[in-house]
Amino acid sequence: MATTALSSPAASGAAAAPEGAMVGGDRKWALRWAYFFLCLFAAFALMPPLYMLITGLKKSSEISAATNPWWVYHPTLGNFVELLTSRAFQIFFLNSSIVAVLVVAITMAISIPAAFALSRMKFWGSGILATGVFLTYLIPETLLFIPLFKMFATFRDWTGIELINRWYVLLLLYPTLTVPFATWIMIGYFASIPRELDEAALIDGASWTQTLTKIFVPVALPGIIAATIFAFTVAWAQFLYPLAFTTSEDQLVLSVGIATTLIRADVFNWGQIMAGALLGAAPPLIIYAFLMDYYIAGLTAGATKG
Repeated sequence: MATTALSSPAASGAAAAPEGAMVGGDRKWALRWAYFFLCLFAAFALMPPLYMLITGLKKSSEISAATNPWWVYHPTLGNFVELLTSRAFQIFFLNSSIVAVLVVAITMAISIPAAFALSRMKFWGSGILATGVFLTYLIPETLLFIPLFKMFATFRDWTGIELINRWYVLLLLYPTLTVPFATWIMIGYFASIPRELDEAALIDGASWTQTLTKIFVPVALPGIIAATIFAFTVAWAQFLYPLAFTTSEDQLVLSVGIATTLIRADVFNWGQIMAGALLGAAPPLIIYAFLMDYYIAGLTAGATKG
């Protein structure tokens, strides 16, 4: 009996060892498959910008030649230099920068107070209004640009003020895309902040404005940064609205300017088109590289309650 009792722990340990080995083996294979699909996705995602870079480093003669499209035989920076020294490209870049910065400022000035009011200052219909704000973002812009164009044309007929074919008309158009989603992001972030903070501030005599600016804005900084990045990306990369509402070369932004000035009828200057696309993608890429942690934190904040 004693021998049996002493041998029982060893027997149970021996039985548990294969089970632990199986679990460890399953986990290793799961990690291998995860890394395999991650590498596959990364290769798929990086293939277009890599091809853009390769094409941007080629001369037009090499691009049109029947050679390997994934290899540069005679690399040159001529396409990039020609674009950067082009007056038209500089105007496009300046217009995009001004529009993006102003749209971000307008979006934040509207979205932060709106999100704070809808998440903390409870009133009748606030929940329905918050849902409605987000649902407006789901309306495709392809359904909106025609009635918006007609509205601006009617406004010109009534007032004599021309907004179409002016870069600042985009300051009125882009917030229709950025404000609803940015407000929704910050509603979730403000809702995750403990209510004891604003209750303590109100007890101490702070107004709602002071509560927002001195307590909620510093605490909700990751959510605000996430909304800012989103607004900047939309304003920088938008194509349909500037294509429909601006036509003169000095009023174009970068996304439309590259497509309209470097494509003449059936002639495509692929080298400069790819170089311009890479240069245009650089500002959002730099912003995401430095602020990615804040962006992810802001998007996932509404998943839990503080």
